[in-house]
Amino acid sequence: MTPDPTRPATAPAGAALDLAAQDAKLLVLARSARLRAHVPDGRRAEGAALRDTDGRTYAAATVGLSRPELTISALRAAVAAAVSSGARRFEAAAVVTEGDEIASDDLATLAEFGAGVPVFLGGTDGVARRRATS
Repeated sequence: MTPDPTRPATAPAGAALDLAAQDAKLLVLARSARLRAHVPDGRRAEGAALRDTDGRTYAAATVGLSRPELTISALRAAVAAAVSSGARRFEAAAVVTEGDEIASDDLATLAEFGAGVPVFLGGTDGVARRRATS
């Protein structure tokens, strides 16, 4: 699925992006995954969900480790789960976080499997606020 140029990349303040049902489902899965994050040092917990081109979905959460450089982000964990299951191309992803941005390293990881994949950023309330691309 290609990004829809008629949909805004950022919602106006206090508003949500208008998502297709299958993309809204990714936000629900990402929000649920966030609740399973392992962040013992209090760093930001994130959840992510990813849909491959066959329609299969993968969800993952942040895995915080004692050495910060070894921490695995939710989106990278979801990509790893998908690739480990045989997926190589993706339609869309969602990340739920307290933050305002999707880490550039996370987008770069997804871009390894194809540029232009829309990634929806949602707040902890599950509302999509931004769209980025890999």
